[in-house]
Amino acid sequence: MNKAMLIEAIANATGFSKTECKEVLEAAIATIETQLKKGEEVSIAGFGSFVTVDRKPRRGVNPATGKPMSIPAKRVPKFKFGKPFKELVKNSSGAKSPAKPAAKPAR
Repeated sequence: MNKAMLIEAIANATGFSKTECKEVLEAAIATIETQLKKGEEVSIAGFGSFVTVDRKPRRGVNPATGKPMSIPAKRVPKFKFGKPFKELVKNSSGAKSPAKPAAKPAR
């Protein structure tokens, strides 16, 4: 589902126009972005929380060259799912669990 499809689904569920639903959705997204820029958390009970986390600087490998490189510290957005939302998805019918990768043999 993309943004346009989400707006249409909200309009169908609420009876509001697509224009009104688009304005509300865009305002909600903008509000979440503003709060995250301030370092604030946005929690929606039963759904989850939008937060920012600070990643420490670390060493990595350039995939193109294979050479080691330094990855700087940065702040990134993160979404933590709420328990009721996790349970809803977990208990949905017809959903397949992703296959677990095979264990690596011991050396």
